[in-house]
Amino acid sequence: MLELEQGWVGGRRPRFDMVGRVRGLVSHVGDQPIGAGAHVALHRSTQPHALIGAVHVEDALAIPSVHSVVTGADLHKQLGDRLLTGPAFADQPGLAHDKVRYVGEPVAAVLAADLATARAAADAVWVEYEELTPVYDLTDALEGAAFVHDELRPSSVFGDLRHLHGVRDTNVNYEYNLRLGDAAAARDAGTHTVTGEFWAPPTHHVPIELPCTVAWVDAGRLEMLTTTQTPSYVRQMISDLLDLPLSRVRVTTRPLGGSFGAKMYDRLEPLAAALAWTTGRKVRIVASREEAFLLTTRHGAGVTSSLTADAEGNLVSAIADVRYDTGAYADVGPRITAKSGMVAPGPYRIANADVRSRCVYTNKPSAGPFRGFGVPQVTWSHESLIDELAHELGEDPYAFRRRHLLREGDEAPMGTTMHSADFVGCLDKVAEAIDWFTPLERGTGRIRRGRGVAVGVKAVLTPTIANAVLQLNQDASATLLISTIDMGQGSDTIMAQIAADVLRLDSQRVHVVRADTDATPYDTITAGSRSTYHTGNAVRRVAEAMRDKLIGLAAEKFEVPAGGVELTEAGLRSGERVVSVADLVHGHFGARGATLTTEANFTSKWVPYDKETGRSTQVTEHWFAGAVGVRIAVDTATGRVRIEHLAVAGDVGKAINPRLVEQQLTGAAIMGIGHALFDQLVLDQGQLINGTLLDYQLPSIKDLPAELTPIIVESPHDTGPFGAKGVGETGILGVAPAIANAIRDAVGVRLTTLPMTPESIVTALEDEA
Repeated sequence: MLELEQGWVGGRRPRFDMVGRVRGLVSHVGDQPIGAGAHVALHRSTQPHALIGAVHVEDALAIPSVHSVVTGADLHKQLGDRLLTGPAFADQPGLAHDKVRYVGEPVAAVLAADLATARAAADAVWVEYEELTPVYDLTDALEGAAFVHDELRPSSVFGDLRHLHGVRDTNVNYEYNLRLGDAAAARDAGTHTVTGEFWAPPTHHVPIELPCTVAWVDAGRLEMLTTTQTPSYVRQMISDLLDLPLSRVRVTTRPLGGSFGAKMYDRLEPLAAALAWTTGRKVRIVASREEAFLLTTRHGAGVTSSLTADAEGNLVSAIADVRYDTGAYADVGPRITAKSGMVAPGPYRIANADVRSRCVYTNKPSAGPFRGFGVPQVTWSHESLIDELAHELGEDPYAFRRRHLLREGDEAPMGTTMHSADFVGCLDKVAEAIDWFTPLERGTGRIRRGRGVAVGVKAVLTPTIANAVLQLNQDASATLLISTIDMGQGSDTIMAQIAADVLRLDSQRVHVVRADTDATPYDTITAGSRSTYHTGNAVRRVAEAMRDKLIGLAAEKFEVPAGGVELTEAGLRSGERVVSVADLVHGHFGARGATLTTEANFTSKWVPYDKETGRSTQVTEHWFAGAVGVRIAVDTATGRVRIEHLAVAGDVGKAINPRLVEQQLTGAAIMGIGHALFDQLVLDQGQLINGTLLDYQLPSIKDLPAELTPIIVESPHDTGPFGAKGVGETGILGVAPAIANAIRDAVGVRLTTLPMTPESIVTALEDEA
């Protein structure tokens, strides 16, 4: 088949850089030599909440090869409040200048000739503090015993937060409310209600590549090479920080060695830009593995929730109080709070819903985007509750879900109609894969077996903008310019496949240029699984524009109307006459090496939430639908869980590259296993105590399922490129509750706190006994 041979849409083409990534030949930001530049190390706060007194830098400056020591006060004196950055609120300084808000916050930066010297000098800095009352957890924060910030300062990025400017005496920086019907009355009138208090702890992304940023000034321009998923955002942020026009800021990238949200928005880039601009030196900042744990985390989340059915087993009420711990700085927490709050009832037909979702400051490392964008935390709640409700009603958990799942054309609780979201198909596939309908050998003695399923729903990041520029070379190869970042997910490969399919080229002949804000066009962000749909649509459009241009040139050559010309893999055809693309372009320009250029844009649209109800007729451009099924064995003596089979299904609309889709589903599921059974950041009075890979537990290869089955479900989207949608987050949504439901099935205990460690399982069994 041509799509397989040419690597078109539907072909299982290997990612273009596969060999280089496996062999370590891909060059990352940290691999680049900086030449005559300064290495930067940071002195970090030892207090969770304190006013900064004197910062003593004399001992550090006395160390040979130290160029300078810069404090937050130094930067604030030169940049003023522009030093405060952030996508939702301008609340985070590159270096703390008035007070510190978490243990590990940067207070001073040492610039030295080498990294070892810089780190030694950073240790020689010492700071006088005046301690303030810390806010350690969500309860303290909501009670208002102390306030992390004096007032809210919305940034210019999210215009819908402007009304919060100047709000004081609160740790809640954003609140989203969903109201449908009268959920409390429906709960009281219902016959069966289950409730739960759920907790998902903060976790870390742990990408293999560490964050690294190099910044320098060249001819009055700030230039930067950095590990970021958001080069367009970083460019705008630096422009605002340094009060420069966009033309005087350039941001470039290299292939990322993983991210999962860890390299978005404001990480090392604001500080690197400020240091390079104010000192005039080229600077390089690289986070150690331990420092990476402090840069950003997944939001810890508490969910108090209930789910009610009537006498016929119909779902009549869903109520949830969701609290996201965003740490010291909001980052993109308000967006996570709303995007997850609106799906807190789950992907079910429910007549009444009441959701309160809040983003809360505490004196901890800042939380930000993480694969799933806050949705796994609420999926943990709603998929545990519906499972428990099925048990209470005496119904099969699979069949009970299936009866209530949203179908095509149904209106979800948040008001948006379902399209291309095949929850039923995903659930059916995973249930079939784990032999749900076959009697289970449950085991005897200490080993007990169980099965569990869970379904997830998530909205894509909306609205966003994607642009693409395409150069068709005279030799019938193509160069595609986009600002989507390939961090291992294979976006460069599938974008080449989309362009090649339209132009009938071998996709190996389409080269994707890595992001460079001087050359590649604006793209909102590489996140939220938006790229396949948004950038893919821009790429499809730019390729179609090139196809039309070629057809026009061929029509002139053949002296026929454009409708009489067809683009094929052999070239441009009109009747029996055929001209190759190479010959057509060469003939048009009369020169070898000439290029044709086209450009295109794709912008998604949304309808903002109603202020009273939190509902919207179009809150998202498309939905992610996925399901997970697991079969497990539990050792009742040790509490250890062994996953015998995990099946994960995702509705991707159309698989541009089935191989990469399967890899995405598999990778997301494995990460979900970590969150279910291992991952958690442990803080003691604000101090992170397991922020090293010696102490932070991750699943190893021995913890993976004996059998792992990724399943592609295709329910084409009307406006997706070739019907496609994203898939990067779909597989992670339901993993933790599916495993919890299987544990419930195996040993009869309901766990509500993640991770489900052996100790917690044994304790639950003892409490049950």
